[in-house]
Amino acid sequence: MRVYFTGGAGKAGRHAIPELIKAGHEVTNVDHTPLDLEGVNNLDVELTDAGQVYSSMAQAASFADLDEAPGVPRYDAVVHFAAIPRILLKPDSETYRINVLATYNVLEAATRLGIRKVIFASSETTYGVCFAQGERKPDYVPVDEEHPTVPEDSYAMSKVANEVTARSFQARTGADIYGLRINNVIEPHEYAEMFPAFMEDPSLRRRNIFAYIDARDLGRMVNCCLATDGLGYEVFNVSNDDASVGISTAEIMERFYDGVPMKGEMGEHETFYSNAKAKKLVGFDPQHSWRDVLEG
Repeated sequence: MRVYFTGGAGKAGRHAIPELIKAGHEVTNVDHTPLDLEGVNNLDVELTDAGQVYSSMAQAASFADLDEAPGVPRYDAVVHFAAIPRILLKPDSETYRINVLATYNVLEAATRLGIRKVIFASSETTYGVCFAQGERKPDYVPVDEEHPTVPEDSYAMSKVANEVTARSFQARTGADIYGLRINNVIEPHEYAEMFPAFMEDPSLRRRNIFAYIDARDLGRMVNCCLATDGLGYEVFNVSNDDASVGISTAEIMERFYDGVPMKGEMGEHETFYSNAKAKKLVGFDPQHSWRDVLEG
């Protein structure tokens, strides 16, 4: 497939795109920062400018396209990861404006051009725990996609707004539009750098619901979504199978979630951020774990 991938030079994208290349897809990285990776086209686009988004999505993806017949959509799918990635980087109003406007522009251009598959990055923060003022516990664990999404911060608000926008575009067009509620993205080198502290003090992972997603496995999830048609609009939690701390499920419950209902049985080290829906509907099968590095 030909994939228009926004934010491909970011923390998640620079590991996800190699997974797409490995699977045989042709990728254009739409980012202010180019991605130095063989086989990737780079395009500098201001996503808050609707004209730039539409024009860039409609134009040829590479010089090779100039030898093809004109008048057909150049891209088979759009993956939209570009965003202000968290609070406290820009004024709250700018974080909200940029994330919401960019997503609207991408969805509108993709659907107007007849592209039938859009995958966009939502966030764990939609559940209102990550950037809450003070401590906020989930309503139940493990947190699944049915959990309420009532955040209070500008970043998570923008992601909830984007989900509503995506559902509306799907209803209008019938395209497949999948939202990924991505947990804390961890790059391979960060296991050795960061996780020893998490073993020493598990409370450091409270805001992430004690979960994580390996950046390479996030790429696998994108591949799974590209290969799965006909679901219409869906949102998926994206996480690895195990918790990001060394203590057991029972210890996490006792120390951090006393009184929080448990929705079904959980394994000894099972993630508190359920990825069961992604496994069932798109065949997600994460391959990596911090244990491979710290215990391997």
